[in-house]
Amino acid sequence: MPLMALIINGEEVDDEVIEGEFRNVKGHYERTLQVSCCERDPEFRGYAKDNIISRVLLSQAAQARYPTVDEEEVTARLNKLIEQAGGEDQFYMNIGMPQKNEALVRENVAGGVRLDTMLGQAYGPELNPTEEELRAFYEANLRHYMSEEMIQAAHITKSLQGATSRQEVYDAMRGIRAQLREGADFMKLAEEHRADDQQLIDLGWFKRGEFMEEFETIAFSMAELEISPVFNTQLGYHICQVQGRKAPEPMPFEMVKEAVRARLQEEHKDKKFNELIADLIAAAKIEDTEPAAESENGGNGH
Repeated sequence: MPLMALIINGEEVDDEVIEGEFRNVKGHYERTLQVSCCERDPEFRGYAKDNIISRVLLSQAAQARYPTVDEEEVTARLNKLIEQAGGEDQFYMNIGMPQKNEALVRENVAGGVRLDTMLGQAYGPELNPTEEELRAFYEANLRHYMSEEMIQAAHITKSLQGATSRQEVYDAMRGIRAQLREGADFMKLAEEHRADDQQLIDLGWFKRGEFMEEFETIAFSMAELEISPVFNTQLGYHICQVQGRKAPEPMPFEMVKEAVRARLQEEHKDKKFNELIADLIAAAKIEDTEPAAESENGGNGH
């Protein structure tokens, strides 16, 4: 793995810090299934450096603008962090500090106080949009305020309990599906093959995330009244029929009014934050000492 180094206004960033941030960025994209292996590594290294540059510049600016902080405020914040962690021992364990070093911790907390003070000034007064502004934002961003897609489904299911083999259960379910495809009534057939009175046939209306993923993957991909193939989950084999579908639609303004207000305020803060970062970068001296050739070919380094 090629070594990298950044020098930001004379402050050198350790190569391991950059490498750790790169792994965090790449890990995020891997978890969201947006990347495999190494094809986007140079892009992710760029993101990692941008993240680090922003953090260092914010820290430097906060230190320069607010060299001293109210020690009572630092103490109050530290006590709150310890309380949230469930006690002092757990707090130090959470931050990876096996031996208590209160002076170092207080300095880190003071840095957070400085940063919050600087960001508070950058954001300015709390945004207080009018009713008309809220409605206009809602109308322009309806995609963020849609109800979730819902389906109503019923299913026939057979567990493997008491069966001599998986094949036996699978073949039985295939036979049931053949009857359904020939026109048999789904609910009547489901009643005939119901294991007991506790077994649900009609699952009612539900949205994604309320049932097992294997079941939802099939059910939400089906058209209304379509008969699914035989498929299995940890509960056994299933045949599913979607009996109704509700497409996403805009939620009423009054229902989401406070969410609209919060989003508008968050976008205002994002805009001010990005302006602050842009100003800090424009005034900064940033040296990237990673060789250009290595940077271009970094995707192959493992």
